[in-house]
Amino acid sequence: MGVQLTTRTARRTKRHRPMGEINVTPFVDVMLVLLIVFMVTAPLLTVGVPVDLPKTKAGQINADSAPLVVTMKADGSIFLQETAIEPDKLIPRLAAIAKANDEVRIFVRGDKAAAYGDVLVLMGRIQSAGFERVALVAELPEE
Repeated sequence: MGVQLTTRTARRTKRHRPMGEINVTPFVDVMLVLLIVFMVTAPLLTVGVPVDLPKTKAGQINADSAPLVVTMKADGSIFLQETAIEPDKLIPRLAAIAKANDEVRIFVRGDKAAAYGDVLVLMGRIQSAGFERVALVAELPEE
C-alpha cells in the first residue's frame, strides 16, 4: 500500500507542476485594442470651430495662461470658445468670465471670407467693454 501511495503522489506532482512560462497573448491583445482606441480618438480631441484664417508673417504670442477665443465665421455667427453665442450676450458672458481672472486675454478669430468691418466691430465691442488684452489671430503663410 505504501508503494502505491508513493507512485500516485509522484504521478500527481508530475501532472500538476506549475508552468514556468508567462502567456503574453492576452496582454498584447489588450494593448492593441487600446492603441486602436487612442488612434481613433486622438483626432477628435482637437476642438475648435473650423475657420479659414488669413495668413500673416507676424510673430507668435507666447503666454502662460490659455486665452479666451472669440470666433466669427464667414456667415457672421459668433462663437465663444466652441459654443455658439448670440452677439448681444457675448459681452456679459466675457464680463462674467473676467471676474474670475483679471488678466484674461481674448483672441479674436475671423474667417477670411467674413467682412473685415464686422470683425473689427466685434473687436471694438470687446475693447469698449473694458478688455485691454484683445488680439487678432492669423495663420503663418506657407512658404
